[in-house]
Amino acid sequence: MSVASRVVTVTGPRGSITKDFKHVKMEVSIVEATTDEEGNTVDGYVKVEVFFALRKQLACLRTVCSHITNMVTGVTCGFLYKMRFVYSHFPINVTLNGKTVEIRNFLGEKRVRKVELLDGVSYVRSSDVKDQIELSGNDITMVSLMAAKIQQMTNIRHKDLRKFLDGIYVSEKGAMDPPEEQ
Repeated sequence: MSVASRVVTVTGPRGSITKDFKHVKMEVSIVEATTDEEGNTVDGYVKVEVFFALRKQLACLRTVCSHITNMVTGVTCGFLYKMRFVYSHFPINVTLNGKTVEIRNFLGEKRVRKVELLDGVSYVRSSDVKDQIELSGNDITMVSLMAAKIQQMTNIRHKDLRKFLDGIYVSEKGAMDPPEEQ
């Protein structure tokens, strides 16, 4: 991990993520690993501090800490979002065409809905579960944004939402299993 003027870079076995936190007035530094008086090693950590903060600045500080934690989780394990197709009559057909996710036959429409696949996000059609896709990547913001774009493409308008529940929805999300140590 490295910090240079509020730009945090985290590198791990799955790759590297860089985020810019210059919009928040704070100090970010890395405290190196040390040894205490009993001879035990204390791990290094990232120190984020702000002085004379009000409530909103403290909320921003906690958000930055969560972003850094998600960056570390992303480069060590990665994030996985599973999405299921929900339909009552017309089966939804989702395919990957290059870097574009194409949604066909939604509510029986002839229109093809297209979503560009974001950088760092991989698309996999689940082989063991019918009507499920899996989005994975290192950056949780990119993976969750891709899932939101796919879900919003199947947004139903001008119909009763209590009756028409068709769409593509996130069924499961979280960190993937860490890689096995050898």
